[in-house]
Amino acid sequence: MATEAEQVHAPGKGRLRAVNVVFYLVMTVVSFVVLFPVWMTIVRALSDPLAYLRQGLPPYPVGAQWGVFRDAWTEGSLGRSFLVSVSVTLVITVAQLLTSVLAAYSFAFLRYPLKKLLFALTVATLLLPIEVTLVVNTRTIRSWDWLNSIQGLSAPFLATAFGIFLIRQSFLGVPGDLRDAAALDGYSHWRFMWRVAVPVCRPTVASFALIALLGAWGQYTWPRLAVTRTDWEPLQTRLASLAVQNIDKSNIGFAGALIAAVPIVILLIVFQRQLIRGLTAGAVKG
Repeated sequence: MATEAEQVHAPGKGRLRAVNVVFYLVMTVVSFVVLFPVWMTIVRALSDPLAYLRQGLPPYPVGAQWGVFRDAWTEGSLGRSFLVSVSVTLVITVAQLLTSVLAAYSFAFLRYPLKKLLFALTVATLLLPIEVTLVVNTRTIRSWDWLNSIQGLSAPFLATAFGIFLIRQSFLGVPGDLRDAAALDGYSHWRFMWRVAVPVCRPTVASFALIALLGAWGQYTWPRLAVTRTDWEPLQTRLASLAVQNIDKSNIGFAGALIAAVPIVILLIVFQRQLIRGLTAGAVKG
């Protein structure tokens, strides 16, 4: 026979169980909505294009062609484009990390005239869309003869106000005791930044590195202007060219898109916890 306490708590447990059921049902529906386009991309990649159209675009593969990924890599020359994308992504990510850490440390710890105004102007550049600077940047790299080069593809993105803002917010959360102790030990600003501030704010710095990498990997607009030769096309623009060149083999384009997504999916799966921790840690102080 149930005790009086158990009878009191029974309705509460029932409501909690109902809430959990509703929550999981909602998450299931959301997951389906999010993953369905991915599934359809896999279906389109594996299916024979003509047979798939004749079947009325079903949600399952038709006339599966398992060698389509190999064909996309070889016929689409994705190997060269993959190498270009990796090189540009590494250059941009490392440069943005360095410039963001240095500028953020300056805005967080150093004292000099007009610092607040300079920080406000830096953050204000986030309001400018890329289209505003496209013409000027294109003329600049043309005048420097940087078309079809790693430096031409990466130069406009070597610094970012978002990284400066995010890491500065994290630096502001460094305890004052650490700064006082470092000063007593004779640490210079350079030594304090790399041995104390950056390690303490490592989650934020790591999350920004991942964000910078994702942004650099997915570039499409700028490479369309900075590249005039096929052998210098990064992966994203090469996929667009591949889709146009192989209309009768549209599944090759879908297979190429899946190949390009594999590194990003792996990074997000491995570093998703660091990404969430870093973003929440970077919003501690204003």
